[in-house]
Amino acid sequence: MEIGEGPWRPPFRRGRRIAVDVGDARIGVASCDPDGVLATPVETVPAGVKSQARIAAIVEEYDAIEVIVGLPRSLSGKEGPAAEKVRAYAARLANRLYPVPVRLVDERMSTVTATHGLRASGVKAKKGRSVVDQAAAVVILQTALESERVSGRPPGESVEAVG
Repeated sequence: MEIGEGPWRPPFRRGRRIAVDVGDARIGVASCDPDGVLATPVETVPAGVKSQARIAAIVEEYDAIEVIVGLPRSLSGKEGPAAEKVRAYAARLANRLYPVPVRLVDERMSTVTATHGLRASGVKAKKGRSVVDQAAAVVILQTALESERVSGRPPGESVEAVG
């Protein structure tokens, strides 16, 4: 029997998750089925003051058990100004969504992977800008789901709601 099969498989929490790929102009949003098998694109939300309200509405609409936020890191794993912005965004989101948990998950290469996948499927770069953020959110969510399925633990790090 392979690791991850049969009675040896770690427990996996059932329920929909929402993933967000936070950018300066747009925020890609993805969701998964309740069994956490497949991540799919939801929409691209314009970044700005109304973005968290829209994400909160999506979380409610999908009855999500958790929100995964992609944390941008360099290839070496270091965090820079972009990661700082995302951490601040995730903290505000955690406060807004409480008691729904928010988790930060390493998103290295998610946009590159998404862009290559879209290009391979024939989506032109100019037309693909609006969907590349959704595709990156799909990559982030699929990675988080696989991580939890293998480890039996929620992926990434928890963002604590304060106040």
